[in-house]
Amino acid sequence: MKIVLIHGQNHKGSSYHIGRILAEQFENSEVQEFFLPRDLEHFCIGCYNCIETEEKCPFYTEKKRIMREVERADLLIFTTPTYCMRASAPMKSFIDLTFTYWMSHKPRACMFSKRAVVISTAAGTGAKSAVKDVATALFYWGVPYIKEYGIAVQAMNWAQVTDKKKEKINADMVSLAKKISKQTPHVGIKTKFMFHIMRMMQQNNMGSGETEKTYWQEQGWLDKARPWS
Repeated sequence: MKIVLIHGQNHKGSSYHIGRILAEQFENSEVQEFFLPRDLEHFCIGCYNCIETEEKCPFYTEKKRIMREVERADLLIFTTPTYCMRASAPMKSFIDLTFTYWMSHKPRACMFSKRAVVISTAAGTGAKSAVKDVATALFYWGVPYIKEYGIAVQAMNWAQVTDKKKEKINADMVSLAKKISKQTPHVGIKTKFMFHIMRMMQQNNMGSGETEKTYWQEQGWLDKARPWS
Protein backbone atom coordinates (compact mmCIF):
# COMPACT_ATOMS: atom_id res chain seq x y z
CA MET A 1 0.00 0.00 0.00
CA LYS A 2 1.17 3.50 -0.82
CA ILE A 3 0.30 6.06 1.84
CA VAL A 4 0.63 9.83 1.46
CA LEU A 5 0.39 12.09 4.50
CA ILE A 6 -0.24 15.79 4.06
CA HIS A 7 0.31 17.80 7.23
CA GLY A 8 -1.29 21.22 7.63
CA GLN A 9 1.66 22.65 9.56
CA ASN A 10 5.45 22.32 9.53
CA HIS A 11 5.83 21.38 13.17
CA LYS A 12 5.22 17.86 14.45
CA GLY A 13 2.38 18.38 16.89
CA SER A 14 -0.44 16.18 18.13
CA SER A 15 -2.22 15.91 14.77
CA TYR A 16 1.02 14.90 13.10
CA HIS A 17 1.70 12.18 15.67
CA ILE A 18 -1.78 10.70 15.33
CA GLY A 19 -1.39 10.58 11.56
CA ARG A 20 1.91 8.76 11.96
CA ILE A 21 0.40 6.28 14.41
CA LEU A 22 -2.27 5.44 11.85
CA ALA A 23 0.18 5.08 8.98
CA GLU A 24 2.41 2.78 11.01
CA GLN A 25 -0.45 0.30 11.42
CA PHE A 26 -0.05 -0.69 7.78
CA GLU A 27 3.05 -2.87 7.64
CA ASN A 28 5.26 -2.96 4.55
CA SER A 29 3.67 0.19 3.18
CA GLU A 30 5.39 2.96 1.28
CA VAL A 31 4.87 6.18 3.21
CA GLN A 32 5.50 9.68 1.88
CA GLU A 33 4.91 12.92 3.76
CA PHE A 34 4.40 16.53 2.78
CA PHE A 35 4.36 19.49 5.14
CA LEU A 36 2.45 22.69 4.56
CA PRO A 37 3.57 25.38 4.09
CA ARG A 38 7.10 23.97 3.68
CA ASP A 39 6.24 22.04 0.52
CA LEU A 40 3.66 24.48 -0.86
CA GLU A 41 4.08 27.96 0.55
CA HIS A 42 1.73 29.85 -1.74
CA PHE A 43 -1.81 31.15 -1.73
CA CYS A 44 -4.08 30.95 -4.76
CA ILE A 45 -4.04 34.37 -6.44
CA GLY A 46 -7.22 33.84 -8.46
CA CYS A 47 -5.55 34.19 -11.86
CA TYR A 48 -7.68 31.36 -13.36
CA ASN A 49 -4.77 30.19 -15.50
CA CYS A 50 -5.30 26.64 -14.24
CA ILE A 51 -8.81 26.59 -15.72
CA GLU A 52 -7.30 26.73 -19.18
CA THR A 53 -3.99 24.92 -18.63
CA GLU A 54 -2.85 23.75 -15.21
CA GLU A 55 0.79 24.09 -16.20
CA LYS A 56 0.22 27.85 -16.30
CA CYS A 57 -0.44 28.01 -12.57
CA PRO A 58 2.47 30.07 -11.16
CA PHE A 59 2.90 27.42 -8.44
CA TYR A 60 2.48 24.41 -10.72
CA THR A 61 5.86 22.82 -10.00
CA GLU A 62 5.41 22.62 -6.22
CA LYS A 63 1.76 21.65 -6.52
CA LYS A 64 2.39 18.92 -9.09
CA ARG A 65 5.10 17.35 -6.91
CA ILE A 66 2.49 16.75 -4.22
CA MET A 67 -0.44 15.85 -6.44
CA ARG A 68 1.57 13.36 -8.47
CA GLU A 69 2.04 11.32 -5.30
CA VAL A 70 -1.55 11.90 -4.19
CA GLU A 71 -2.78 10.41 -7.46
CA ARG A 72 -0.56 7.35 -6.99
CA ALA A 73 -1.56 6.74 -3.36
CA ASP A 74 -3.95 4.10 -2.06
CA LEU A 75 -4.53 5.89 1.26
CA LEU A 76 -4.44 9.62 1.92
CA ILE A 77 -3.99 10.90 5.47
CA PHE A 78 -4.53 14.60 6.09
CA THR A 79 -3.59 16.09 9.45
CA THR A 80 -4.23 19.66 10.50
CA PRO A 81 -4.10 21.48 13.80
CA THR A 82 -7.28 23.31 14.71
CA TYR A 83 -6.75 27.06 14.40
CA CYS A 84 -9.67 29.27 15.42
CA MET A 85 -12.00 26.26 15.13
CA ARG A 86 -11.07 25.56 11.50
CA ALA A 87 -8.33 23.89 9.48
CA SER A 88 -4.97 25.64 9.34
CA ALA A 89 -4.33 28.39 6.79
CA PRO A 90 -1.72 26.30 4.92
CA MET A 91 -4.22 23.44 4.60
CA LYS A 92 -6.92 25.80 3.35
CA SER A 93 -4.44 27.21 0.85
CA PHE A 94 -3.70 23.68 -0.38
CA ILE A 95 -7.43 23.10 -0.89
CA ASP A 96 -7.71 26.36 -2.84
CA LEU A 97 -4.75 25.50 -5.06
CA THR A 98 -6.19 22.11 -5.98
CA PHE A 99 -9.74 23.24 -6.75
CA THR A 100 -9.51 22.03 -10.36
CA TYR A 101 -9.62 18.48 -8.96
CA TRP A 102 -13.21 19.07 -7.87
CA MET A 103 -16.05 17.38 -9.75
CA SER A 104 -17.22 20.81 -10.88
CA HIS A 105 -14.02 21.23 -12.91
CA LYS A 106 -11.58 18.46 -13.95
CA PRO A 107 -11.93 15.53 -11.55
CA ARG A 108 -9.35 12.75 -11.77
CA ALA A 109 -10.67 9.23 -12.26
CA CYS A 110 -8.11 7.82 -9.83
CA MET A 111 -9.69 9.71 -6.93
CA PHE A 112 -12.88 7.67 -7.15
CA SER A 113 -11.11 4.57 -5.82
CA LYS A 114 -9.15 6.01 -2.90
CA ARG A 115 -9.41 5.89 0.88
CA ALA A 116 -8.77 8.99 2.97
CA VAL A 117 -8.59 9.91 6.65
CA VAL A 118 -8.70 13.46 8.00
CA ILE A 119 -7.28 14.07 11.47
CA SER A 120 -7.34 17.18 13.62
CA THR A 121 -6.61 17.96 17.24
CA ALA A 122 -7.48 20.91 19.41
CA ALA A 123 -6.74 21.86 22.98
CA GLY A 124 -10.48 22.34 23.39
CA THR A 125 -13.27 22.54 20.84
CA GLY A 126 -13.23 22.91 17.06
CA ALA A 127 -11.42 19.78 15.83
CA LYS A 128 -14.52 18.35 14.15
CA SER A 129 -15.07 21.60 12.26
CA ALA A 130 -11.45 21.59 11.10
CA VAL A 131 -11.78 18.01 9.91
CA LYS A 132 -14.94 18.85 8.00
CA ASP A 133 -13.12 21.54 5.98
CA VAL A 134 -10.81 18.94 4.46
CA ALA A 135 -13.36 16.12 4.23
CA THR A 136 -15.68 18.34 2.19
CA ALA A 137 -12.92 19.02 -0.34
CA LEU A 138 -12.12 15.31 -0.59
CA PHE A 139 -15.76 14.51 -1.27
CA TYR A 140 -15.73 16.95 -4.17
CA TRP A 141 -12.52 15.34 -5.42
CA GLY A 142 -14.60 12.18 -5.71
CA VAL A 143 -12.93 10.21 -2.91
CA PRO A 144 -15.54 7.59 -1.92
CA TYR A 145 -14.17 6.48 1.47
CA ILE A 146 -13.44 9.27 3.95
CA LYS A 147 -13.02 8.85 7.69
CA GLU A 148 -12.92 11.82 10.06
CA TYR A 149 -11.12 11.93 13.40
CA GLY A 150 -11.26 15.08 15.47
CA ILE A 151 -10.28 15.02 19.12
CA ALA A 152 -9.66 17.45 21.97
CA VAL A 153 -6.33 16.60 23.57
CA GLN A 154 -6.40 19.23 26.34
CA ALA A 155 -2.77 20.04 25.59
CA MET A 156 -0.68 22.47 23.55
CA ASN A 157 1.68 19.82 22.18
CA TRP A 158 2.09 16.04 21.99
CA ALA A 159 4.40 15.86 24.99
CA GLN A 160 1.69 17.36 27.18
CA VAL A 161 -1.00 14.88 26.13
CA THR A 162 -1.76 12.52 29.03
CA ASP A 163 -0.88 8.85 28.82
CA LYS A 164 -4.54 7.95 29.20
CA LYS A 165 -5.47 10.12 26.22
CA LYS A 166 -2.62 8.66 24.16
CA GLU A 167 -3.81 5.14 24.96
CA LYS A 168 -7.26 6.03 23.68
CA ILE A 169 -5.83 7.58 20.52
CA ASN A 170 -3.63 4.56 19.86
CA ALA A 171 -6.59 2.19 20.31
CA ASP A 172 -8.69 4.35 17.98
CA MET A 173 -6.01 4.26 15.28
CA VAL A 174 -5.59 0.48 15.56
CA SER A 175 -9.34 0.07 15.17
CA LEU A 176 -9.51 2.54 12.29
CA ALA A 177 -6.67 0.81 10.44
CA LYS A 178 -8.49 -2.52 10.68
CA LYS A 179 -11.63 -0.96 9.24
CA ILE A 180 -9.70 0.62 6.39
CA SER A 181 -7.97 -2.67 5.57
CA LYS A 182 -11.28 -4.52 5.34
CA GLN A 183 -13.16 -1.88 3.38
CA THR A 184 -13.15 -1.72 -0.40
CA PRO A 185 -13.86 1.84 -1.60
CA HIS A 186 -17.27 2.03 -3.22
CA VAL A 187 -18.70 5.13 -4.87
CA GLY A 188 -21.99 5.91 -3.16
CA ILE A 189 -25.23 7.49 -4.26
CA LYS A 190 -24.30 10.97 -2.99
CA THR A 191 -21.11 11.08 -5.07
CA LYS A 192 -22.84 9.67 -8.14
CA PHE A 193 -25.60 12.25 -7.82
CA MET A 194 -23.10 15.11 -7.53
CA PHE A 195 -21.13 13.81 -10.50
CA HIS A 196 -24.37 13.62 -12.51
CA ILE A 197 -25.18 17.25 -11.69
CA MET A 198 -21.71 18.39 -12.75
CA ARG A 199 -21.96 16.30 -15.91
CA MET A 200 -25.21 18.02 -16.86
CA MET A 201 -23.60 21.39 -16.26
CA GLN A 202 -20.77 20.54 -18.65
CA GLN A 203 -23.22 19.23 -21.25
CA ASN A 204 -25.15 22.49 -21.06
CA ASN A 205 -22.03 24.68 -21.25
CA MET A 206 -22.42 25.81 -17.65
CA GLY A 207 -18.87 24.91 -16.62
CA SER A 208 -15.86 27.19 -16.50
CA GLY A 209 -15.16 27.10 -20.21
CA GLU A 210 -14.62 25.05 -23.33
CA THR A 211 -11.39 23.55 -21.99
CA GLU A 212 -13.26 21.87 -19.16
CA LYS A 213 -15.95 20.51 -21.46
CA THR A 214 -13.29 19.13 -23.77
CA TYR A 215 -11.67 17.42 -20.78
CA TRP A 216 -14.96 15.75 -19.88
CA GLN A 217 -15.46 14.68 -23.48
CA GLU A 218 -11.98 13.18 -23.65
CA GLN A 219 -12.70 11.14 -20.51
CA GLY A 220 -15.90 9.88 -22.11
CA TRP A 221 -17.94 11.15 -19.16
CA LEU A 222 -20.37 13.12 -21.33
CA ASP A 223 -21.30 9.76 -22.83
CA LYS A 224 -21.62 6.49 -20.90
CA ALA A 225 -18.18 6.23 -19.25
CA ARG A 226 -17.83 6.96 -15.54
CA PRO A 227 -14.67 7.39 -13.44
CA TRP A 228 -15.66 4.55 -11.10
CA SER A 229 -16.36 1.91 -13.76
